[in-house]
Amino acid sequence: MAISPGRYSLGPESGTLSVKTTRTGAAAKAGHDLVIEVTAWEATLEVGDGTSIALAADSRSLRVREGTGGMQKLGDDDKANIEQTIDDEILKGQPIEFRSTEVTTTEAGAHVRGALTLAGMTSPVAFDVAVGPEGSLLASAVITQSDWGIEPYSTLFGTLRVGDEVEVVLDAELS
Repeated sequence: MAISPGRYSLGPESGTLSVKTTRTGAAAKAGHDLVIEVTAWEATLEVGDGTSIALAADSRSLRVREGTGGMQKLGDDDKANIEQTIDDEILKGQPIEFRSTEVTTTEAGAHVRGALTLAGMTSPVAFDVAVGPEGSLLASAVITQSDWGIEPYSTLFGTLRVGDEVEVVLDAELS
């Protein structure tokens, strides 16, 4: 990893943490692919002997930023309803936490393995972190909701569903 040894703190002031969803099912054309931003989160990156990464996020801070596709534009009421459904039915206000168990340096940055706690369940996850010029970080992990006991949201009698796999993306700058 091409980052100077030390302890780095990250949060909404230094980057974005977002969740990207897709839609499936017979009525998928009626739904939207979403970009949802996590607005309350903090991460710590410790570089040196025993490099580690930790992240904590408030599951009630997810805000729908974009909806693409669909039969009609996603309005503010629609976004608010989606956010409420995430709070009440999907994540239920439970904390989101990640703790690395292994960080391996690669040419582009690092490969990270660790434990993700989501919806009250902890399971392993692995992802790559790309380190760019001047301390930019880009990490992406595909999370299969059902691995954490989350049943992907569905409506219209199950003919419109959120895909089981969602992509979590961290795009930040070290300060």
